[in-house]
Amino acid sequence: MNKTRVAVLGATGMIGQRFVQMLEGHPYFEIEGLYASERSDGKRLRDVLKVRDYPYKEETLDLKIEAMDLKRISKNARVALSGIPSDLAGKTETELAEGGVAVFTNAGAHRMDRNVSILIPEVNPTHIESVRDQATFKDGGFIVTNANCSSTGIAIPLAAIRDAYGLEFVSVSTYQALSGAGYPGVPSLDAVGNVIPFINNEEEKMETEIAKMLGTYENKEFNFAKFRVLANCARVPVIDGHLESLVIKTKTAPSVDELAETLRKFRGEPQTLKLPGAPDDPIMVRSEMNRPQPALDALAGTPERAKGMSVTVGRIRKNDEYHKLFVLSHNTLRGGAGGSILNAEFAKAKGLL
Repeated sequence: MNKTRVAVLGATGMIGQRFVQMLEGHPYFEIEGLYASERSDGKRLRDVLKVRDYPYKEETLDLKIEAMDLKRISKNARVALSGIPSDLAGKTETELAEGGVAVFTNAGAHRMDRNVSILIPEVNPTHIESVRDQATFKDGGFIVTNANCSSTGIAIPLAAIRDAYGLEFVSVSTYQALSGAGYPGVPSLDAVGNVIPFINNEEEKMETEIAKMLGTYENKEFNFAKFRVLANCARVPVIDGHLESLVIKTKTAPSVDELAETLRKFRGEPQTLKLPGAPDDPIMVRSEMNRPQPALDALAGTPERAKGMSVTVGRIRKNDEYHKLFVLSHNTLRGGAGGSILNAEFAKAKGLL
């Protein structure tokens, strides 16, 4: 099979380098080029390396980073994986889509655009059809976003619960890793031995993104889910892995064991299609009272290519009409680069590339 050529945007950042990690040896995709700002032009990946927990191949570390040339990317790449900041992403991603490139982005600039999905293929696979209603689709270009890293972790178990029991109310409190703030992230004197109970616009993003993802796409419009979402977000001194506390009310009330079994058995289209980046178990349920933990569970997921792509759920309890549980996800893999790559794999499987 001829591999699809992929441009990596923002290759000097954490998400960009996670893209590169997950593209090594990929059965569908090959790297067309690594791109960043002009100040990084000519540097090698090894010169700007930020990912510390993955052993890149020597030939990958020797790849040269180039200043972004949108005309060149449009000519040479079918897909762009975007890890650039949102304030730059909006115009850049639009121009690439206009140039016939399929853009899969980690940035938030287009998440609330009319015909642009916030896609998690296990959660809302039909939303990918919205690309056909984008003006650029006739020329082969389109934009698909993934969710904010804190929204992604809870969206998957919430989808499983919604499908089985319905949802009436969701309250979430997050304990978010430092890497979610990018590199170098939060200053050490603010982060060490501390919890910061404010992440700019994070709570608003969660409350709207969850409603969009768990809604429907019909007649060229997104219809947001009707249940209420309330979010509180905090930054904690953890490197990777967002831990989130959920309190939910369902339309029909399962027992704790029933809810755990529903989550454990949940599968989506990526698992049916056996996509390379899809974990065998999108949701892993832990029975221990002290799990999940970032140090133990952030890299959950099999096979090896899907390491860090499973969401881990634990401490499922029931209190009157409410259920309480904890959810953990890897914020720069499932909630970042891995999410975009899975979206690209899904688009390819659907014949959109």
